[in-house]
Amino acid sequence: MGEILTSSVQATDIDREIYKLFDLFHDHEGDTYTTTFEVPTLEVPQDYNIGLIVGSSGSGKSSILKQFGEEEKLMWNDDYSISAHFGWVDNAIDRLSAVGLNSVPTWAKPRSVVSNGEGFRADLARKLTYGAVIDEFTSVVNRNVAKSCSASVAKYIRKQGLTHIVFASCHEDIIDWLEPDWVYNTDTNQLVSRGCQRRWVRPSIKLSIYKCHRSKWEMFKKHHYLNHKIPSAVRCWIAKWGDETVGFSSSICLPGRIPGLYEGDTRGKWRECRTVCLPDFQGVGIGTKLSDAIADIHIEGGLRYFSKTSHIRMGEYRQKSPLWRATATNLKDRSKSGQGRGWHHYTLEKKRICYSHEYIGADRKSYDPKWLEVYNASKND
Repeated sequence: MGEILTSSVQATDIDREIYKLFDLFHDHEGDTYTTTFEVPTLEVPQDYNIGLIVGSSGSGKSSILKQFGEEEKLMWNDDYSISAHFGWVDNAIDRLSAVGLNSVPTWAKPRSVVSNGEGFRADLARKLTYGAVIDEFTSVVNRNVAKSCSASVAKYIRKQGLTHIVFASCHEDIIDWLEPDWVYNTDTNQLVSRGCQRRWVRPSIKLSIYKCHRSKWEMFKKHHYLNHKIPSAVRCWIAKWGDETVGFSSSICLPGRIPGLYEGDTRGKWRECRTVCLPDFQGVGIGTKLSDAIADIHIEGGLRYFSKTSHIRMGEYRQKSPLWRATATNLKDRSKSGQGRGWHHYTLEKKRICYSHEYIGADRKSYDPKWLEVYNASKND
């Protein structure tokens, strides 16, 4: 037996006519009409990271959610940026990145001027803590944002060891992306625990990559954390997820001499120029996978491929990935890296620590002279 909630109103002539027209039956005494609603008491697992209450609008989700606590009411000061509301730099970076809000230019804006999707993620970044309850989860954003944000949030919650966080949503399409430990459906009154009747598994994302003209950069440039210019000599690609364009990447031939990995290594050297994932699709690993795929295209073509970035998420990914190896200038101050006077030398800030890596591939192809000998022999056949 759950809690019985009641609500009463003073009935007007309009109310009486509506009740008659639609055969609504309410408890009433005189001019007072009362509606009752039973809120079931949920018996959820004692230990969990993520719980989800899902169901149609008006089915009682918000009332049930209150069993787990009150949702935090946020105040945003539009005299300050989004990132300024997180207390210190590392906290801002960790939390905003955790919800897939990886567009650094967006961090510098006040909350009131960003899109619904970006604002939703910013709100969520501030609310995520132990025992948080979050109503109307993903209700005001498109479904691509909902799925990508659910995936990034779930990853952050489990990585940080956060527990007893409960979401309420009217959309069931987020379940496989959020991977909750339990789900209560208010439409069917069913409670399902993870590993009991089924296990939720996040759907895979299949990207299609196409070469494109550099004019496609116009669609992505405002979302990159550096300046908006790219040189005319770049190679460019776009990535699509189904029919949606989701990412852009480009590369440029490196000027100057870079020592070969072994005697006679005369391969051309290329560097990643710009890689951007659109904000609606951030948080599910599209940017890193796109970058890896473009790097693989280069080494499969007999080239070497390098990348420098100040983006922490991308840099930390490469620090741990077996596909990349750190170069001598990794984690060095950019102003002391000894680079030549390439176009990029003037557009980057002087005082910024950069991650610097070379792509070596899944089986270290770019780093293995024996594989290269076989590759070069096959080209000459």
